[in-house]
Amino acid sequence: MIFFSAHGVPLAYVEEAGDPYKAEMEECIDLIMEELEKRRITNAYTLAYQSRVGPVEWLKPYTDETIIELGQKGVKRLLAVPISFVSEHIETLEEIDVEYKELALESGIEKWGRVPALGCEPTFISDLADAVIESLPYVGAMAVSNLEARQSLVPLGSVEELLAAYDSQRRELPPLVTMWEWGWTKSAETWNGRAAMLAVLVLLVLEVTTGEGFLHQWGVLTLFR
Repeated sequence: MIFFSAHGVPLAYVEEAGDPYKAEMEECIDLIMEELEKRRITNAYTLAYQSRVGPVEWLKPYTDETIIELGQKGVKRLLAVPISFVSEHIETLEEIDVEYKELALESGIEKWGRVPALGCEPTFISDLADAVIESLPYVGAMAVSNLEARQSLVPLGSVEELLAAYDSQRRELPPLVTMWEWGWTKSAETWNGRAAMLAVLVLLVLEVTTGEGFLHQWGVLTLFR
């Protein structure tokens, strides 16, 4: 049996906030199974959700409970697929490979396997690049902050090169939108802080050299004479 295990989310995210995550996971699995059927692979499959924490209800069925149920139903061979994980980390290497494997063997499952995460698989990376290109018309409205300035996520001069590399249809993109922010930005905060530090330093120098000022009036510097 092919066992798709996705990262869970609180049920309220889906039912109350309208998060499409659950529907997207189910659609993704349907597409995978359709492709497998074309290759004459017709294994049974199921989907469950792992990594829940806290007292609230998360998406069901839960991975650990499902493994136990499959063992009780007589399933002997299970292939785990970390469907929503794009890289190897603690939830695949520890939670799936160690904890769920032990639970499966204890539940009567004799053969346990696990499909690796996508990682740097070239096809996956290419698809990510295509997704970025498709989103370019909206990137200009998303600015990133650094200490000195706010810049676009995508250098404007690189758009044509990116299209040439990844977009075979050469779709024309609308001009990028630039977002200007006024007021208290990180850049302004940095320069204001530097100006304040310089002003304090100047006041201290004047206090020490002239012997006059607020610190002398308050008796602070006189204590160190």
